[in-house]
Amino acid sequence: MNSPLKPDDSPLGKPSVYRSHYDPSLLFSIPRLYKREEIGLGTSLPFFGVDIWNAYEVSWLNMRGKPQVALARIMVPADSPNIVESKSFKLYLNSLNQTRLGGTDALLELLREDLSTAFGSQVQVSLTLSEQFGQQPVGELEGLLLDRLDIEVLDYSPNPSLLRAAHDEAPVEETLVSHLLKSNCLVTGQPDWASVQIKYVGPQLDQERLLQYLIGFREHNEFHEQCVERIFMDVLRQCKPQKLAVYARYTRRGGLDINPWRSNFSTGTPPSNARNARQ
Repeated sequence: MNSPLKPDDSPLGKPSVYRSHYDPSLLFSIPRLYKREEIGLGTSLPFFGVDIWNAYEVSWLNMRGKPQVALARIMVPADSPNIVESKSFKLYLNSLNQTRLGGTDALLELLREDLSTAFGSQVQVSLTLSEQFGQQPVGELEGLLLDRLDIEVLDYSPNPSLLRAAHDEAPVEETLVSHLLKSNCLVTGQPDWASVQIKYVGPQLDQERLLQYLIGFREHNEFHEQCVERIFMDVLRQCKPQKLAVYARYTRRGGLDINPWRSNFSTGTPPSNARNARQ
């Protein structure tokens, strides 16, 4: 397994050899610290959360050589030291394609050990087997749709000064949703598409300005997890809600989707992992 490095050292944007036999060294770790320092975060985080990874192209061989397929869900705690670059994650999963394993328990043990090492923290892994595919939930994020607003947009880079809240009025509890979040890969510049949900208790947010701010990520280069943490911190600092949670569902690339959730209040359970229509 590769040591944690900066994004430019990753396999992103470079020719890759797709290995079909098990190779955990393909996983490429990137410390969260670099980008967290950029947005003014130290080691004491003002949020907790999880990154929910869904892998749709998981395959291996049983001991008789017959291919097996499954979906995998990986739950990565937000306080893990590292993220894993998604192309390296795909290459790692592909290295299982011609690997014989003695059942799903053996696969789960392998995934948990390798991914926990790469992320630097214990991760949870679960599998959905082919006979369970029809039970997978599909749904949209709940909340008031910001996209209904007829706004003018002049800036396509994140501008936290756009954010406003009604501090002279009674606090409210709201859930707001937009499907217009787009950012770009930090290394390759490829587009990343997402729906985002913002739950908060506090001074009422100016919805038009919030939507302008979210659209401002359209030409911004950052990984999924980093974008969500930037949104969380900008809203927290500019609008000062007492409670705040930000959840983004990103469309898949290379058979993987990544869905970061950050919150400063407990809801009792992680957010729903229902797949959105665009996923």
